[in-house]
Amino acid sequence: MKLAAKYNRVTLIASIIVFLFTGVIYYSVIHYILTGQLDKDLAIEEDEIAAYVKTYGKLPLAGSFKEQKVSYHLIDPNHDFERRYFYNDYFNESEQRIEPGRSLIRTIEVKGKLYSVTVTKSRLEAEDLVRIIFLITLSVTILLLITLLLINRFILNNIWRPFYGILLQMKAFNLADKNDIRIEPTKIDEFAELNAAVATMSLRVKQDYRELKSFTDNASHEMMTPLAVINSKLDTLIQTETFSDSQGELIEDIYVAVGKLSRLNQSLLMLAKIENNLIGDQETINLDELISQKTRQFQELLQSQNLNLKTELATRKIDMNKHLADMLINNLLSNAIRHNYKGGEIFIQLNDSQLTISNTGLAAALVVNKVFERFYKNAASEGMGLGLAISNQICNLYRFKLNYTYQDTRHTFKVSF
Repeated sequence: MKLAAKYNRVTLIASIIVFLFTGVIYYSVIHYILTGQLDKDLAIEEDEIAAYVKTYGKLPLAGSFKEQKVSYHLIDPNHDFERRYFYNDYFNESEQRIEPGRSLIRTIEVKGKLYSVTVTKSRLEAEDLVRIIFLITLSVTILLLITLLLINRFILNNIWRPFYGILLQMKAFNLADKNDIRIEPTKIDEFAELNAAVATMSLRVKQDYRELKSFTDNASHEMMTPLAVINSKLDTLIQTETFSDSQGELIEDIYVAVGKLSRLNQSLLMLAKIENNLIGDQETINLDELISQKTRQFQELLQSQNLNLKTELATRKIDMNKHLADMLINNLLSNAIRHNYKGGEIFIQLNDSQLTISNTGLAAALVVNKVFERFYKNAASEGMGLGLAISNQICNLYRFKLNYTYQDTRHTFKVSF
C-alpha cells in the first residue's frame, strides 16, 4: 500500500470516529440546552398560574393555546404528589395532529381543594431545530472530509512527487549507465536532503565501480601478454625436447590450465566491452539463418551425444552486432548441449517475439536469481560460469529480456525481443 493511500485511510477512519463521538456529544448537548429552555418556559407558565390563583382565588381557564396546553384535575388531598417534568405526546388542536411535548405537573390548592396542574408545551420546533443543526453539522463535516481527501489526493501527491521521482531513478539506476541521478527540485527540506544523499551515494558508487572495472580491465589486458608468452614457450619446449609420459602429462595439464585462463581472460574482456558499450558495427541479422548455421556447426557434437534436436524457426531479423549475436546463440546452444545427457532432447523455437531454447538435463533447477551472475554454475559443470552472464549482458545491451525457467526436467531459456 502506498504511503498516500495509507495516510488517507488512517485520516478517514480517524475523522469518522471523531465525528461519531463528537456528533453524539454535540447532539446530547444541544438537546439538553433546548430541553432546559422548555423547562424554563414551563416554569414561567407555572408561576403565572400560581400568581393568578393568589390574586383571584381561582384557576385560570384551561385549554389549548398556541403550542401549549393547560389542564386541571381535582385530586385527593391525601394523595402524595410530586412536582416533576416529563416527556409525552399531546394533541395540538390548532394543527389537528399529535406532537411530541414536554410537560410540568404540580399541585395547587384553591379554596381548600387540591388540584393537579399540567402544563404542556410542544417540542416539535425544538426537535426540528436540533435536526436542522445536526444536518448542517453533518453536511459541514462531510464537506470537510471530502475537502481533506481531495487535498490529500492532489496536494499531497504533488508534495510527494520529488520522492517518487528520485525513487524511480533509483530503480532504474545502472552502474554502467553514464547518466547520473538527476536531483528533483523541491522546497521540502527532507526531500532535498534525500535527493542530495542519493546523488552523492550514486556518484561514490559509480566512482568505486569505475575504479574496480578499470582495475579488472587493465588486469585482464595485461594478462594476455604473459599467457601468450607461456603458450609460446610451451610450444618451443615441446619441439626441442623429448619427454617421458609423466612429463607429457604435466605439460598437458599446463596447456589445459593456460587455455582455461586464457578463455577466462577473454570472457572478462568481453564483459567489460559490453558493459562499456564499446561494441559497434551494428547490422541487420537474419536470426533464423544464424541459428541454422550454428546447429550445423554443432552437428558432430550432437551426434556424438545422440541428442535429438528439434527446431521451429520463423523468419526474424534483428539489429545488433554480428559477433555478439553469434556469441549469444553459441552460448545458449552450447549450454543446452553441455548440460544434457546422451539421448536427450533440445528444442529451439523462434518467432517474431522471442527465441526459446530448452533442453533435458540431469541437473536440478538452477537458482533463478543467481543464474545470470558471474561465476555461478552448477556443481557438476566444468565451465567458468561466464557464458550466461555474457549472454545476459548482451541482451541488456540491446534491451532484450533473458529469462530462465525449469519445468518437467527441462531447462528453458527465453530471449524476448
